[in-house]
Amino acid sequence: MCHFRRVLIPAMLLAVSIAACATMRQPSEKIDFYTLEYASPKVEDLKPIPATIRVERFTVAPMYNSTQIIYRDMSFKRDAYTYREWRANPGDLVTYFLARDLRESGLFEAVSPYGSRMQAQYVLEGSVDEFFESDTDKGWKAVLALSTTLMVDNEPDISKRIIFQKTFRSTRPCRQKNPMGVAAAMSEAMAEISGQIIRTVYDALEKRE
Repeated sequence: MCHFRRVLIPAMLLAVSIAACATMRQPSEKIDFYTLEYASPKVEDLKPIPATIRVERFTVAPMYNSTQIIYRDMSFKRDAYTYREWRANPGDLVTYFLARDLRESGLFEAVSPYGSRMQAQYVLEGSVDEFFESDTDKGWKAVLALSTTLMVDNEPDISKRIIFQKTFRSTRPCRQKNPMGVAAAMSEAMAEISGQIIRTVYDALEKRE
């Protein structure tokens, strides 16, 4: 019996080791990552103003605060793709592209991104309220909603600090019923809202200069 055990135990350990190695060698499911991609909106026939702006990181509503691509296919329900994700959190995506577009517009003296130590006269902050794929019988849409607040930086009088608060919303149809189509539609929605925010910020600050 002892001889049998001496043979059995090493054999079992060997089998477990082989099974573990086989599992490790099996490739895991590949995750595809998506991002926004669009040209900065063109804002023409406006004279640049000597205003400096800092864009703070946008917060994200709890149900969308993830790199997962969230979709809605019925009321009161949100679900997510398993192997399809955004390259970054929606708050980081929106913050980056909005700062880029404000800078590329050429309408302001300087635009600094989130985390910059550059002093600025004004601060733009906000939240990503909606960032999802909406599936209905009539087709798929990308839904994007941003709430924004433009403030005077370091203004001690709170009654004079806030310049405006405004929410922007856009829905864009997906030409393809897949994550690539959602990314393209969400890019169009971001481009539309970004252009609206640039014009709103400019109009508000142009009156102050």
